[in-house]
Amino acid sequence: MGAAVWALIAYIAIIVVWNAVLGRNIGEAMLVGFLGVCLFGGTDAPRLAAAGLDEAFSEEVVFAALAFVFMGYLLTRLGIIDRQVTLLNSVFGRLRGGSAYVSTSTAALLGGPAGSGSGIAASVGSVTIPWMIRSNWRPDLAASLVAGNAGLGISIPPSSSMFLLLGSAAVAPVLTADELFVASFVGGLWTVLYRFVVVFVWVRRYDVAAMRQSDITPFRVALREGFTSMLVYVGIAIPVLMTLDMGVEFLESRVGSAADAISIVVWIPVLTLLATLLVAWRRLPRTAAEYGTMLGEMAPRYAVIGATLLFAFAAAGSLGELGLVDQLTDIMNRLDAPLWAVAALVGVLIVVIAAPLTGTATIAAVGGVAFSALTAAGASPATAATAVLIFASTEGASPPGAAPIYIASGIAGVDPSRTFLRLILWFVLPILAIGVLVATGALPLFV
Repeated sequence: MGAAVWALIAYIAIIVVWNAVLGRNIGEAMLVGFLGVCLFGGTDAPRLAAAGLDEAFSEEVVFAALAFVFMGYLLTRLGIIDRQVTLLNSVFGRLRGGSAYVSTSTAALLGGPAGSGSGIAASVGSVTIPWMIRSNWRPDLAASLVAGNAGLGISIPPSSSMFLLLGSAAVAPVLTADELFVASFVGGLWTVLYRFVVVFVWVRRYDVAAMRQSDITPFRVALREGFTSMLVYVGIAIPVLMTLDMGVEFLESRVGSAADAISIVVWIPVLTLLATLLVAWRRLPRTAAEYGTMLGEMAPRYAVIGATLLFAFAAAGSLGELGLVDQLTDIMNRLDAPLWAVAALVGVLIVVIAAPLTGTATIAAVGGVAFSALTAAGASPATAATAVLIFASTEGASPPGAAPIYIASGIAGVDPSRTFLRLILWFVLPILAIGVLVATGALPLFV
């Protein structure tokens, strides 16, 4: 194995030991892990660190995640979430775990249009995490579920990752979008079904009760008092609509090729913050002292989350500089085993790559190679592509580098490390297994 692969192994080990064994906070662990990666560059370590930090500072998800944390705080501070939760509970509060079922359903519906794990974690989490907490879910469970559902931004078509995979040199000659769409949709539904099973089990395992009747406001009253609070999500609806065909056509007719530069991950928090300020402007602080108090309450939330995100992306950049993608691609090219074994190995490799990178970056880097390995082992083109997308969809729940974990944890106000083991056991490993079952035909795609 090359130096980059060993650096990746050391990076994960350092974070686990620093955080879980020594009990230090996750932000500090990510910093030490990043420095450990840079040491594998030897005398080139300073350049490696500079390259990693440069990539981290230019990564839009770092800005977006911090903006999402502020957005969640503002929604709570100004009382908007309270009114939203009252309205939602008037509809779903009588069902045990109702908020979690809605959270999962919404993530599935937004999956394709959002095309981003961070976008789903932010848009769905900003509503459903406070709601789940108010409806008897523990904050760490709420954050875990939203982060675990974030992968639906890759596995549900028509995601950007799907089109990226279709455009690769290995896939384009043998598979069209029409052929992949149905297969990937069915494959995505298998992962959605599994997530509903998770909610069902968690409701009973953690004894999540339905809301008490006395705590449920009649729907008519809740609607009258809280309908304006839902207007803040125009800030989510507009960017999502702009990713659909009609939205893309509209933007291109107005701004031309610049439409491609519009990022849903950036614009969701920006527009939602603006909508929040408009809806709740009467509740905003009126003096400099009041603003100072509000920002002072907000600041501690950034200490861990900001450092964690920054050094997670910096480490990913440094690993890229060391040649991680090329070295893992070389390992994948040498696979020669039965289909089930190839599928398992390809899945593990994609999960490992997706942990420090994003799912889209993983598809861009090794999607075509993984597809070729699976088809060479006997999988049909549509089945192989669907399995690759499912494997890559673990990025939203793969600690320690997945941005959705920190977005969801920031909204919930919990230490991200409290979700790591649960995410691995309940989302990463089971979704990996679903991908293998799809690749081998044990879970049919009906195509």
